[in-house]
Amino acid sequence: MPDKFSAVWVSHSSMSDFLKCPRSYYLKNVYKDPNTGHKIAMMGPALALGQAVHEVLESLSILPVEQRFDTPLLTRYENAWKKVSGKKGGFRSPEQEQQYKDRGADMIRRVMANPGPLKRKAVKIRMDLPHYWLSETDGIILCGRIDWLEYFPDNDTVAIVDFKTGKIDEDPTSLQLPIYHLLVANCQQRRAVKAYYWYLDRQDDMTEKELPNLDEAAAKVLEIAKQVKLARKLELFKCPEGENGCKYCKSLEKIVRGEAEFVGQNEFRADVYIMPETQKNEMPDSDVL
Repeated sequence: MPDKFSAVWVSHSSMSDFLKCPRSYYLKNVYKDPNTGHKIAMMGPALALGQAVHEVLESLSILPVEQRFDTPLLTRYENAWKKVSGKKGGFRSPEQEQQYKDRGADMIRRVMANPGPLKRKAVKIRMDLPHYWLSETDGIILCGRIDWLEYFPDNDTVAIVDFKTGKIDEDPTSLQLPIYHLLVANCQQRRAVKAYYWYLDRQDDMTEKELPNLDEAAAKVLEIAKQVKLARKLELFKCPEGENGCKYCKSLEKIVRGEAEFVGQNEFRADVYIMPETQKNEMPDSDVL
């Protein structure tokens, strides 16, 4: 078996970055600050909101069903919000932060009133970061974290559930479900039979999505993963909009030029930055998962 440390690791987020803008992919996934040796990341209000809400909901899956609501979800949310409060979340003012915080609290209240899968059994994959060899021959590993796997005891199967905190629906051509289906099929033993998106800002119930064919998904994902590997080998990461950059790479370029403000490190030890108050945050809201 090839060495996993020399393999190219790909995920839904990294391949999405690559398809939108190879330069953005490079700055998020390859570039390291020469002064710290760390990767870089940009934080903004929409991303901070998504991080806090996801932390609350995903943390419930490791608890027995009867214990999940022993601690009120809004209490969990308050604790999660502390990690992104103020500059750490890229907020420009207390008023702006409160708007986003209130929006997230509304999502939590919606879940409390309509807990759906959160009140039923769940499966937790026993890997810190679920991954498998997408292609040993090509030296490519597919990885990713799935928000929730609902368990159906009657037939020992699961449903993929993805929590959405953004305002825009997931693109029908997105690689997210194909990748999640592949990860479920290769990182645990139970077969996925359903898939759902839950748009928490506007839906009490989940939206069912068709599960992609596994063979077709593997072929499609591998094709794009090979493009990523080739770009890394050739060190060719050009923005499709040229030297002036696009909405996906401009903010990251400002980090490289020293025009962003450092606010700390994330769970992956990447250096996290925000845009100064005098500059517009160009992070697209639709990137929030």
